[in-house]
Amino acid sequence: MVARIKKNDTVMVVSGRDKGKKGAVIKLNLKKGKVLVEGVALATRHVKPRRAGEQGGIKKEESFIPASNVMPVCAACKKPSRVNSKRLETGKKMRICNRCEEIF
Repeated sequence: MVARIKKNDTVMVVSGRDKGKKGAVIKLNLKKGKVLVEGVALATRHVKPRRAGEQGGIKKEESFIPASNVMPVCAACKKPSRVNSKRLETGKKMRICNRCEEIF
């Protein structure tokens, strides 16, 4: 089976409070079906300094969102699209854009 979303893919959020935002996938949690996307679902964290010289404060960082809320963006047509798979002559499976049929 070919994965729909992989690390470093550009994705667009299709539902939720960050709908319409684009970003790169930083991390995947396949067991829980969640993804961490750069610049999306920012949460405010209050951080205490743990070591001498370290600075605490209020920091914003990304939090996980459901993988079903994001859609991969095709590099060729620059639009969010569903992913299909096709087997090449070499026997390798590749991800293909459903809109323009280009390889991801």
